[in-house]
Amino acid sequence: MKVGEELAPLEIAVTRTLIVAGAIASRDYQDVHHDAELAREKGSPDIFMNILTTNGLVGRYVTDRLGPSAVLRRVAIRLGAPNYPGDTMVLSGTVTALGDDGTAEVKVVGTNGLGRHVTGTVTVGVPEEAV
Repeated sequence: MKVGEELAPLEIAVTRTLIVAGAIASRDYQDVHHDAELAREKGSPDIFMNILTTNGLVGRYVTDRLGPSAVLRRVAIRLGAPNYPGDTMVLSGTVTALGDDGTAEVKVVGTNGLGRHVTGTVTVGVPEEAV
């Protein structure tokens, strides 16, 4: 691994089930994440993914790409365009720094049909043989 290296992208189908399951798993019972009718009443065209689900998917993306020995140290993300059912989110990443302490920093971007859903930085502990 080296600074500037791009990680292979990951396509994630944004299904209604993924959105609702992620909200339930993270105990986020806000109606906009599971009730389409109430989401529309609040101005959204449909239910949408919560930040905790996105956070988990970003972490999965980085650890899947860096291997089973990779350990998340920090995930800092910001949401943009919502993830609605029927869309696809494509996660991509670039290694931006390698630390002397065995960590790597990865800039992550997740896009969908509306634009950028998520941007952020993930710091991950990596085994020496990966660096």
